[in-house]
Amino acid sequence: MFDSRPDRSAEVVLVGRSNVGKSTLMRELTGHTFDTGQRPGVTRQPNHYDWNAEDFVLTDLPGFGFMKGVPDEVREEIKDDIVAYLETYAEQILVAVLVVDGKAVIDIIDRHSGPDEIPHDVEMFHFLRDMGIPVVVAVNKMDKVDDRDERLNALCDRLGLLPPWKQWQETIAPITAKRGSIDPMTEAVRHHLHEQQRDDLFTFF
Repeated sequence: MFDSRPDRSAEVVLVGRSNVGKSTLMRELTGHTFDTGQRPGVTRQPNHYDWNAEDFVLTDLPGFGFMKGVPDEVREEIKDDIVAYLETYAEQILVAVLVVDGKAVIDIIDRHSGPDEIPHDVEMFHFLRDMGIPVVVAVNKMDKVDDRDERLNALCDRLGLLPPWKQWQETIAPITAKRGSIDPMTEAVRHHLHEQQRDDLFTFF
Protein backbone atom coordinates (compact mmCIF):
# COMPACT_ATOMS: atom_id res chain seq x y z
CA MET A 1 0.00 0.00 0.00
CA PHE A 2 2.98 2.31 0.45
CA ASP A 3 4.95 1.56 -2.71
CA SER A 4 3.12 3.94 -4.99
CA ARG A 5 3.31 7.06 -2.80
CA PRO A 6 5.21 9.90 -4.48
CA ASP A 7 8.07 11.35 -2.45
CA ARG A 8 6.35 14.48 -1.18
CA SER A 9 6.61 16.15 2.23
CA ALA A 10 3.09 17.68 2.26
CA GLU A 11 -0.07 15.63 1.89
CA VAL A 12 -3.83 15.91 2.20
CA VAL A 13 -5.71 12.61 2.48
CA LEU A 14 -9.30 11.61 1.80
CA VAL A 15 -10.58 8.83 4.05
CA GLY A 16 -14.01 7.27 4.45
CA ARG A 17 -16.26 4.30 3.92
CA SER A 18 -16.78 2.77 0.50
CA ASN A 19 -19.27 4.52 -1.79
CA VAL A 20 -19.37 7.86 0.03
CA GLY A 21 -18.03 9.80 -2.96
CA LYS A 22 -14.29 10.09 -2.28
CA SER A 23 -13.36 9.48 -5.90
CA THR A 24 -15.91 12.05 -7.12
CA LEU A 25 -14.40 14.54 -4.69
CA MET A 26 -10.90 13.67 -5.89
CA ARG A 27 -12.04 14.34 -9.47
CA GLU A 28 -13.50 17.71 -8.45
CA LEU A 29 -10.23 18.72 -6.79
CA THR A 30 -7.86 17.51 -9.51
CA GLY A 31 -9.92 17.57 -12.71
CA HIS A 32 -8.67 14.04 -13.20
CA THR A 33 -10.74 10.83 -13.34
CA PHE A 34 -9.51 7.88 -11.30
CA ASP A 35 -10.14 4.20 -11.82
CA THR A 36 -12.50 2.98 -9.14
CA GLY A 37 -13.63 -0.56 -8.61
CA GLN A 38 -17.16 -1.31 -9.73
CA ARG A 39 -17.66 -3.10 -6.43
CA PRO A 40 -16.78 -1.72 -3.00
CA GLY A 41 -13.53 -3.04 -1.60
CA VAL A 42 -11.96 -3.40 -5.04
CA THR A 43 -9.77 -0.35 -4.58
CA ARG A 44 -7.05 -1.67 -2.29
CA GLN A 45 -4.34 0.81 -3.27
CA PRO A 46 -4.41 4.53 -2.54
CA ASN A 47 -4.93 6.87 -5.48
CA HIS A 48 -2.23 9.55 -5.39
CA TYR A 49 -2.29 12.74 -7.41
CA ASP A 50 0.71 15.02 -7.43
CA TRP A 51 1.97 17.97 -9.41
CA ASN A 52 5.50 17.75 -10.79
CA ALA A 53 6.67 21.17 -9.64
CA GLU A 54 5.04 21.02 -6.23
CA ASP A 55 6.05 19.27 -3.04
CA PHE A 56 2.48 18.15 -2.41
CA VAL A 57 0.34 15.05 -2.92
CA LEU A 58 -3.41 14.50 -2.64
CA THR A 59 -4.29 10.93 -1.65
CA ASP A 60 -7.58 9.03 -1.81
CA LEU A 61 -7.27 6.08 0.57
CA PRO A 62 -9.28 2.86 0.02
CA GLY A 63 -12.77 2.71 1.50
CA PHE A 64 -13.20 1.02 4.87
CA GLY A 65 -16.12 -0.52 6.75
CA PHE A 66 -18.81 -2.86 5.51
CA MET A 67 -18.45 -3.94 1.90
CA LYS A 68 -20.91 -6.29 0.28
CA GLY A 69 -19.31 -9.55 -0.78
CA VAL A 70 -15.99 -8.79 0.96
CA PRO A 71 -14.96 -11.19 3.76
CA ASP A 72 -14.51 -9.76 7.27
CA GLU A 73 -10.79 -10.54 7.36
CA VAL A 74 -10.21 -8.62 4.12
CA ARG A 75 -12.14 -5.63 5.51
CA GLU A 76 -9.98 -5.73 8.63
CA GLU A 77 -6.80 -5.94 6.53
CA ILE A 78 -7.85 -2.87 4.54
CA LYS A 79 -8.60 -0.95 7.73
CA ASP A 80 -5.25 -2.00 9.26
CA ASP A 81 -3.46 -0.86 6.10
CA ILE A 82 -5.19 2.52 6.23
CA VAL A 83 -4.28 2.99 9.90
CA ALA A 84 -0.66 1.99 9.18
CA TYR A 85 -0.50 4.45 6.28
CA LEU A 86 -1.86 7.31 8.42
CA GLU A 87 0.55 6.51 11.25
CA THR A 88 3.51 6.29 8.88
CA TYR A 89 2.86 9.62 7.17
CA ALA A 90 1.24 11.54 10.05
CA GLU A 91 4.06 14.11 10.01
CA GLN A 92 3.44 14.89 6.33
CA ILE A 93 -0.37 14.90 6.45
CA LEU A 94 -1.51 18.51 6.87
CA VAL A 95 -5.25 17.79 6.73
CA ALA A 96 -7.41 14.66 6.57
CA VAL A 97 -10.80 14.91 4.87
CA LEU A 98 -13.16 12.31 6.33
CA VAL A 99 -15.90 11.86 3.72
CA VAL A 100 -19.31 10.64 4.92
CA ASP A 101 -22.67 10.13 3.22
CA GLY A 102 -24.93 12.86 4.61
CA LYS A 103 -28.08 10.83 4.09
CA ALA A 104 -26.86 7.58 5.67
CA VAL A 105 -24.18 8.50 8.20
CA ILE A 106 -26.38 8.93 11.31
CA ASP A 107 -28.15 5.60 10.72
CA ILE A 108 -24.82 3.83 10.15
CA ILE A 109 -23.25 5.34 13.27
CA ASP A 110 -26.28 4.48 15.41
CA ARG A 111 -26.47 0.94 14.06
CA HIS A 112 -22.85 0.28 15.06
CA SER A 113 -22.88 2.05 18.43
CA GLY A 114 -22.88 -0.16 21.47
CA PRO A 115 -20.96 -1.10 24.59
CA ASP A 116 -18.45 -3.15 22.58
CA GLU A 117 -18.46 -1.28 19.31
CA ILE A 118 -17.34 2.13 18.09
CA PRO A 119 -18.60 3.07 14.60
CA HIS A 120 -15.78 3.29 12.06
CA ASP A 121 -16.45 6.93 11.15
CA VAL A 122 -16.38 8.05 14.79
CA GLU A 123 -13.31 5.94 15.50
CA MET A 124 -11.47 7.36 12.47
CA PHE A 125 -12.38 10.94 13.41
CA HIS A 126 -10.90 10.57 16.90
CA PHE A 127 -7.93 8.51 15.71
CA LEU A 128 -6.89 11.29 13.30
CA ARG A 129 -7.34 13.98 15.91
CA ASP A 130 -5.38 11.96 18.47
CA MET A 131 -2.51 11.85 15.99
CA GLY A 132 -2.63 15.63 15.72
CA ILE A 133 -3.97 15.62 12.15
CA PRO A 134 -6.63 18.33 11.57
CA VAL A 135 -9.84 16.71 10.30
CA VAL A 136 -12.48 18.13 7.99
CA VAL A 137 -15.64 16.01 7.85
CA ALA A 138 -16.97 16.41 4.30
CA VAL A 139 -20.66 15.55 4.61
CA ASN A 140 -21.39 14.54 1.02
CA LYS A 141 -24.64 14.01 -0.92
CA MET A 142 -26.35 16.87 0.90
CA ASP A 143 -28.62 17.35 -2.13
CA LYS A 144 -30.47 14.24 -0.88
CA VAL A 145 -30.96 15.57 2.66
CA ASP A 146 -34.13 17.45 3.63
CA ASP A 147 -33.50 18.16 7.33
CA ARG A 148 -30.05 19.65 6.74
CA ASP A 149 -29.37 21.49 10.03
CA GLU A 150 -30.93 18.74 12.11
CA ARG A 151 -28.82 16.10 10.38
CA LEU A 152 -25.59 18.08 10.74
CA ASN A 153 -26.31 18.82 14.42
CA ALA A 154 -26.91 15.09 14.99
CA LEU A 155 -23.57 14.30 13.33
CA CYS A 156 -21.77 16.80 15.60
CA ASP A 157 -23.41 15.15 18.57
CA ARG A 158 -22.22 11.66 17.47
CA LEU A 159 -18.67 12.96 16.95
CA GLY A 160 -18.54 14.57 20.39
CA LEU A 161 -18.79 18.14 19.08
CA LEU A 162 -21.32 20.36 20.81
CA PRO A 163 -24.10 21.39 18.37
CA PRO A 164 -25.04 23.62 16.59
CA TRP A 165 -22.88 22.52 13.68
CA LYS A 166 -22.42 26.08 12.40
CA GLN A 167 -19.87 26.77 15.11
CA TRP A 168 -17.70 23.97 13.65
CA GLN A 169 -17.35 25.19 10.07
CA GLU A 170 -13.62 24.46 10.04
CA THR A 171 -14.55 20.82 10.86
CA ILE A 172 -18.03 20.07 9.43
CA ALA A 173 -18.40 20.81 5.71
CA PRO A 174 -21.70 20.00 3.92
CA ILE A 175 -21.01 19.31 0.22
CA THR A 176 -22.43 17.69 -2.91
CA ALA A 177 -19.34 16.53 -4.79
CA LYS A 178 -21.08 15.31 -7.93
CA ARG A 179 -22.55 18.77 -8.48
CA GLY A 180 -19.22 20.46 -7.81
CA SER A 181 -20.63 22.06 -4.68
CA ILE A 182 -17.58 21.69 -2.41
CA ASP A 183 -16.79 25.25 -1.23
CA PRO A 184 -17.45 24.59 2.48
CA MET A 185 -14.86 21.81 2.37
CA THR A 186 -12.21 23.76 0.48
CA GLU A 187 -12.65 26.70 2.85
CA ALA A 188 -12.25 24.40 5.87
CA VAL A 189 -9.13 22.80 4.35
CA ARG A 190 -7.68 26.26 3.64
CA HIS A 191 -8.31 27.24 7.27
CA HIS A 192 -6.13 24.34 8.46
CA LEU A 193 -3.46 24.95 5.80
CA HIS A 194 -3.29 28.61 6.86
CA GLU A 195 -2.89 27.56 10.51
CA GLN A 196 0.15 25.56 9.39
CA GLN A 197 1.50 28.47 7.30
CA ARG A 198 0.89 26.65 4.04
CA ASP A 199 -1.09 29.28 2.11
CA ASP A 200 1.06 28.24 -0.88
CA LEU A 201 -1.17 25.14 -1.20
CA PHE A 202 -4.37 27.18 -1.60
CA THR A 203 -4.02 26.81 -5.38
CA PHE A 204 -5.12 23.15 -5.02
CA PHE A 205 -8.24 24.03 -3.06
